[in-house]
Amino acid sequence: MTKKKDNIFDFVLFKRLFQYIKPYKGVFSGLVILVILLAAFSAATPYITKYAIDNSIAVKAPESFMFYVLLMFGVLIFQTVFQLAFIYYAAWLGQNLVMDVRVKLFNHLLRFKMKYYDNSSVGVLITRAVTDMERIADIFGQGLFMIIRDLLTMVVVFAVMTYINWRLSLIVLVMLPILLYATRLFQKYMKKAFEDVRNEVSNLNSFVQERITGMKILQLFTREAIEYQNFKEINHRHKKAWLKTVWYNSIFFPLADLVSSICIGAVAWYGGLNIVLKGTEVSQGDLIAFIMFIPMLFRPLRQIADKFNTLQMGMVAANRVFKVIDTTSQIDDTGTHVAEHFKGDISFDNVVFSYIENEPVLKGISFEVEAGETIAIVGATGAGKSTIINLLNRFYEIQDGVISVDGRNIKEVTLASLRTQIAVVLQDVFLFADTIINNITLNNPEITEVQVKAAAKEIGVHEFITSLPEGYHYNVKERGSMLSSGQRQLISFLRAYVTNPSILVLDEATSSVDSYSEQLIQNATDKITKGRTSIVIAHRLATIKKASKILVMDAGEIVEQGTHDQLLQKEHGYYKNLYEVQFLKEEVI
Repeated sequence: MTKKKDNIFDFVLFKRLFQYIKPYKGVFSGLVILVILLAAFSAATPYITKYAIDNSIAVKAPESFMFYVLLMFGVLIFQTVFQLAFIYYAAWLGQNLVMDVRVKLFNHLLRFKMKYYDNSSVGVLITRAVTDMERIADIFGQGLFMIIRDLLTMVVVFAVMTYINWRLSLIVLVMLPILLYATRLFQKYMKKAFEDVRNEVSNLNSFVQERITGMKILQLFTREAIEYQNFKEINHRHKKAWLKTVWYNSIFFPLADLVSSICIGAVAWYGGLNIVLKGTEVSQGDLIAFIMFIPMLFRPLRQIADKFNTLQMGMVAANRVFKVIDTTSQIDDTGTHVAEHFKGDISFDNVVFSYIENEPVLKGISFEVEAGETIAIVGATGAGKSTIINLLNRFYEIQDGVISVDGRNIKEVTLASLRTQIAVVLQDVFLFADTIINNITLNNPEITEVQVKAAAKEIGVHEFITSLPEGYHYNVKERGSMLSSGQRQLISFLRAYVTNPSILVLDEATSSVDSYSEQLIQNATDKITKGRTSIVIAHRLATIKKASKILVMDAGEIVEQGTHDQLLQKEHGYYKNLYEVQFLKEEVI
């Protein structure tokens, strides 16, 4: 079904959203019944008032007046109870529905390729998972059911008005199309306005999130004034988008009030004149009932426009969320082999890979790693060293070639078992705003605190952790900001070690750590690489010398490989030059 861009309401999108109601169809059915009852009771009070005036007040019959008072009181009690239940369960349904959608979205995000995150704004994704979700909840809590209730109320009210006095109803009917047309125009323009608002909210969230995260860089390079101006511009666009919605509201709602007032005035003039001239077409009760009915007829129409704003914002948010859910950026987990333990033989056979099409990062590289062997990878920045780590864990899909572990193509192995058997220690260590113990175990119930402490003692970091306030239960705050870079890396070594991996891949950079932390890291490296297959992006001469084999990379190709001594024998060799420029000073020291 083709959707027009100017459609006021996207029924295809709503039908998809409606699928999430199925687990709560009992509550949904109950809400439909409540909507019908509330619409029926809405016309009861003016109707009873009419008969109270005509049958008791006008004819001076006080004996029947109390009956109408008690009847009206009973109607108000029932109406209040139904209204309370309606508001609560409409919100309950919206929150439960959005909980299910949010869980599905997050589950989807967990399985995206790294390439998706390379090309996506964190701020925008946060907006989708948090702010947009609340707007979807409002579709049911404050939008859809409210609109249905108001529409039914209008139908019931107008039907009762026509039944009571069709002549007065004709006056109302003449005014109604004017407001209906204005409402339709209002809804059409508000939809476009709210799309602009959501775009600007996403831009604002993304900008603020990135600048707060990178505040240190902004201040180091004195970018405060420039970023302040950039923020003012984005904030100005955000304000303009919202003011457009305010402008449409400021036109529509006064117009709705004007039409309602004119209608009441026309009914009062015609009905009052008929009563004064002692006509029989309008009774006093009719006139009072119609003066009560008209706001009840026009107010829902005005509220429908207001609630339609909420509905539109929810639908725009739902469209954005479903676009993320519909994104197919997952690694194909079609492998059937569950690897319980790898021996550790690794093979890269003519592997070709590029992050951007036609710009290869790895140009057909091939190498072998035997079980229990430690190889070091060296080379200039951008040579493709870190890419090897990403590909071994299948964070990205290769364009050509084969990567095998123990003679089996890694695509034949389930993703979960593959990544469970490969531990990675990255140069840029990420810690969650949680305790040290939880950052090490990542809340894996199979890893106990006793095991963590035993592992920490083995690699020599137990003393460092226990020196912190609260020890293993010390909260490192966001991104581990309470720890130094060396301490964060030690935590990441321990996190890898406690999983007892078959294969270890690590980037052991220590350019920004103190000598004490560097020694601890060196000891930890020696301990966790012992007896297991290890691929190390080497930054220290000590690690390079201990490696069974060194791969020298340049511009996505392996230009040399061999031991440290073998590579130094090559005259004008790439490694020899790198050694003389980068590592010789370290050896002298």
